[in-house]
Amino acid sequence: MALTEDRRRSTGEPHQALHALLTDADQPLTIPAARHPEQAQLEAALFLACCRLGGLSQHPLGIVHVRPEEDQLTLRLLAEPYVIHHWADFLLPRLNTNGPGDPRDRVTGVPGLRYRREGSNICLHRPGMSARIVLTGFNPHWWERIADRFTTDYYDLLQDEPDWTPAERAAYTAAVTSPFEPASLFSPLLRRIRAMAGPGPINGTDAWSSIGGFRLETTDGPPCPDLIRLLGDGPTGLGWEVDHKRCTCLCDHTHADVGCNIDFRKPRTGELVYYSNTKWGRTLDDRRRETIAEMNRAAFA
Repeated sequence: MALTEDRRRSTGEPHQALHALLTDADQPLTIPAARHPEQAQLEAALFLACCRLGGLSQHPLGIVHVRPEEDQLTLRLLAEPYVIHHWADFLLPRLNTNGPGDPRDRVTGVPGLRYRREGSNICLHRPGMSARIVLTGFNPHWWERIADRFTTDYYDLLQDEPDWTPAERAAYTAAVTSPFEPASLFSPLLRRIRAMAGPGPINGTDAWSSIGGFRLETTDGPPCPDLIRLLGDGPTGLGWEVDHKRCTCLCDHTHADVGCNIDFRKPRTGELVYYSNTKWGRTLDDRRRETIAEMNRAAFA
């Protein structure tokens, strides 16, 4: 159990599934990085798009667990229609004819993203690329039904286009050459998304570029020592170093400011990642349950 502990905490995978991957009885199981740039770029684009989901369950971005492989990423999503609706809405590309001059603003969703059903799963891919992300854990008919509804509501939905459109290609090129959307940062974070989950019933995770670095925020995240180990020098970590820390998570008295802040530095590049745990302290009360029920009813309307 100890050899899979940090990976289980970072990905949510069960020990039984990971035990078969152990090849050295003395070495903890690591988390593989995406082998090809196209795979990492697709994962980064998906992560940044889905950060808008917010937090309505204990699963960050609605992800129950991650199965990271070098050539593929499998995401088990929470089996709630509202989660599938949000994912399809945030990911499926649509033309934005009123967008400003930046090519990235001319396409909403993930440029070039297409999907196909593979048995009980939904496979996300891009035309002419080997990168793939598999969505599982829910009825795939939900996705198809929701996507069909979007096709009706948004006539410029690009799912039926067999190849890249010029607008998508321009948006993709702008994104992969931008220093503000580095796949080297956001792909590894998606592969460790469960590391950002706190022990409470509601967890939200967000990430965005910031002047001089990048921002990573949780609404009710884990204790700071756990996050530092999981993103730092732990066996599944990224090697991030703590540049500065203001932590209240282990205090036994109240503060006017109860949040925690950690400035991480990536040693090889010197890039800074500013992490904040805002500690909203939310609970799954009756009002929130009713909100979820309403969103589930509206998902297919």
